[in-house]
Amino acid sequence: MQRLMPRSLQGQLLLAIAMALLLAQGISAALLWRAQSDRREAAMVHAAAIRLFAAGREEGLFGGRKFHSRDLPPEARRLRVERAEVSPLRTGESRQDDAEHELKEVFAEQGVELKEVVVVHRPITENADLIRREARIAARMGDHAPPRAREQMVAAIHTSDRGWITVAMPMRGPDEGLLISLLGQTLLLYGLLVGAIALIVGRITRPLAALTGRLEQFASTRDAAGQLAPQGPNDVRRLIIAHNAMEHRIAALLDEKDVMLGAIGHDLKTPLAALRVRIESVEDDAERDKMAATIEDIVRSLDDILSLARVGRPSDPREPAELKALVGQVADEFEDMGEPVTFAPGERIVAPVRVTWLRRGLRNLVSNALRYGGGAARITLEREGAMAVIRVEDDGPGIPEGRIGAMMEPFTRGEPSRNSATGGAGLGLTLARAIAEQHGGALVLANRRNSDGSVAGLTATLTLPLA
Repeated sequence: MQRLMPRSLQGQLLLAIAMALLLAQGISAALLWRAQSDRREAAMVHAAAIRLFAAGREEGLFGGRKFHSRDLPPEARRLRVERAEVSPLRTGESRQDDAEHELKEVFAEQGVELKEVVVVHRPITENADLIRREARIAARMGDHAPPRAREQMVAAIHTSDRGWITVAMPMRGPDEGLLISLLGQTLLLYGLLVGAIALIVGRITRPLAALTGRLEQFASTRDAAGQLAPQGPNDVRRLIIAHNAMEHRIAALLDEKDVMLGAIGHDLKTPLAALRVRIESVEDDAERDKMAATIEDIVRSLDDILSLARVGRPSDPREPAELKALVGQVADEFEDMGEPVTFAPGERIVAPVRVTWLRRGLRNLVSNALRYGGGAARITLEREGAMAVIRVEDDGPGIPEGRIGAMMEPFTRGEPSRNSATGGAGLGLTLARAIAEQHGGALVLANRRNSDGSVAGLTATLTLPLA
């Protein structure tokens, strides 16, 4: 059912209104149909009552002035009256209680109390006289003739010991004009109401769609330029104005952050460079090397922090890049340094990426695999649907299932120490995830399992959209 529902607000509102209108019109049509059937039944009962009353007067059953056929209405004058000693009701026939009650009421209004009344419906094929009459009407009126009756209504009264007086009349089907009228009303209501609602909903949803597009653009660029002008109803205009103010505030905070981080980077790197020069005067080679390693560790951590801060607002545009060549270059860099990194290139895949950032993220993933994953890393590249999938596998102890999510948070490491042997400040995975999300992709960490359930290593899966 959910698959059949429109996804847009406008589509869902229009569908709901159309379904409600269809239900209401269906109920209205059923009530009108029932009312017409009741009116048709009542008219037949009254015509039968008039003919039966006239027949009773002719026989002197009810007293008063006798009726002549010319005194009867045309619809009653054409009805043929039959007399019988026994009730016309047959075994198994269903009596029409409402019609019988109506017939009794008509005679009661004339001061006649009936002993018994019978009203039943029967197929018209049992009455040859009515069939001939229907044929004459069809021949006389031609194309304007009403639909032929398929049933007859048999009405009988019992007033005295003289027996029963019975009359039969054809029961015509529903008026086709009513069906056409109901259909026309439905189409007219659909056209007017759905059209009016579509205009109103469109006036609301168009600025909402534009605001959604603006949100997506701002989420990607963090740039307050090109804001949406207020439009639509007053509530939507207020929403757009509030969003524009929020964009300005967020952009101002990001600018302040960039300025602050730039100043921090400049103010820290300058004294670090001075320290790097000063330690050259240290005579103990081992001590000098330790001090230099510490300074380099601080510089790397500072670079990671600055990169993480800037990854959300990249200045370079995306460019189509051949991923097999890009990933191969990263693998070659590690191989040139003597690291056991292998790359199994797959098919040729081109995707719009920021090459410098993506290369940085891949280096972090491979470095983590080498540092914590048993000293070896394997890289694969595949296409899965509309995504390019880069996997970096290692043979290390993996990550406890409860800590996989936490490992991609800033300053979180699998090894709790802060020494330079295991390196870094715990920003490698965080930066790699931010780079993947910058491209509209994702980074997922998962433990690989052996057949016995033990951990075989860790797989870092980086996905990137191809368009």
